[in-house]
Amino acid sequence: MTTHRLDETATGVYIVSATPFSDDGSLDLESARRLVDFYIDKGVSGITILGMMGEAPKLSPQESEELLNCMLNHVDGRVPVIVGVSSAGLDNLLHLSRLSMDKGAAGVMIAPVPGLGTEQKIYTYFNQVFTALGDDIPVCYQDYPYATRSEISVSLFNRLVADFDQLVLLKHEDWPGLNKITQIRETSAAQGIRRLSILVGNGGLYLPQELQRGADGAMTGFAYPEMLVQVVRLHQAGEMERAEDLFDSYLPLIRHEQQPGFGLALRKEILHRRGVLASPKVRAPGPILSGTDHQELTRLIKRLEKRIKDQ
Repeated sequence: MTTHRLDETATGVYIVSATPFSDDGSLDLESARRLVDFYIDKGVSGITILGMMGEAPKLSPQESEELLNCMLNHVDGRVPVIVGVSSAGLDNLLHLSRLSMDKGAAGVMIAPVPGLGTEQKIYTYFNQVFTALGDDIPVCYQDYPYATRSEISVSLFNRLVADFDQLVLLKHEDWPGLNKITQIRETSAAQGIRRLSILVGNGGLYLPQELQRGADGAMTGFAYPEMLVQVVRLHQAGEMERAEDLFDSYLPLIRHEQQPGFGLALRKEILHRRGVLASPKVRAPGPILSGTDHQELTRLIKRLEKRIKDQ
């Protein structure tokens, strides 16, 4: 197996994979393998598994390892894979991190444990994590205050970059967060701080503007990854107007899918309709689409298909 190592040059779309379940709530590994092929066929640069929108907190440790083995084996070195390893327990985080790297992952993604609050507590936590991990495991910092209730300032993030070489990527999904991207890029250049890759989340809702502010791509799970891939490619080719026009065609569905606490059910339903997931099941506790929700989604998809056809 060819092993990619995550570094500061990461770019493109690292799709955040859904976790497939059967109707009874058990892991569906056949759909997981189909999902890998689907993502790679759509041109993604990498895949991120066991993320928050991948329902990682709902998996047992044994299930996490089973899914990890299945997806890494099926990727088989075709693209780099980042594994979400965030955990309330440091021992659990270390175990999953080392297992992931042993199985061929490119790196790991870590968010601060919920509710750290103060900047000193955030620094202390990551000092402990990075020291325990060692220098040989590349790390993506997941900045998602909506879920973690811990906000990191640009100055503290820059301090972590300066102090820990294994920190190579920022998954940026703070909001409002456009100025944060600008400030990270400007202070990095002005102060001679190592330039990290920035990949953005939030369902891609602000992707064109984030790319224009200095992001290198996306790390999110929108159910039409081919759009994300093409928008990033067009932007990198200097065709920003074409990139934004394409993005605008999908915007009603992006917005609809990005509803907090509900969007994952929509995303999995779309992947089910696209023939990738055998079941759109969201593991309990989770949202269940009503008949009206299904009708609404059908209309949005039909309108999208018409816009794309008419372009």
